[in-house]
Amino acid sequence: MSEPINQIIVEQIDALLFNETNTITNLSNASALLKSEVTDINWAGFYLYNEHQDELALGPFQGNVACMHIKNGTGVCGTSFKEDQILRVKNVHEFPGHIACDSASNSEIVLPLTVNGQKIGVLDIDSPTINRFDAEDEAVLANFRDALVKHIDSSILSALN
Repeated sequence: MSEPINQIIVEQIDALLFNETNTITNLSNASALLKSEVTDINWAGFYLYNEHQDELALGPFQGNVACMHIKNGTGVCGTSFKEDQILRVKNVHEFPGHIACDSASNSEIVLPLTVNGQKIGVLDIDSPTINRFDAEDEAVLANFRDALVKHIDSSILSALN
């Protein structure tokens, strides 16, 4: 069984990003913090919404190479984004329409990101272990996400589209 995700990462992300205004820098350090502090994961990163293409585009991440484009509503990430809800998937191979970017990934949690009422993308975390993420992990990661989005300027992301 994997170690629970420690709530301290919420304080760590807030302190790490204090007074930093560069959104890409903040997302990069957030993925690095997750990868270094959360046990039993093989990928942590972001997919950012491209409104013109109606898809999620690969953003800052830590892990193996990844899918670069995910259509809105497809796979775990696209479904989480479209439905605007956290998806915790015990076994990704049983998820209808799962997109296998890394065959080593067996479970996944995806959290939609919203800044000032604008959906901007998702935080995606994968594990090689079936059923890696539980309800307590989900709660900690939701708090992490909420702390993180306070440090994101969505207008910068809109300019990238």
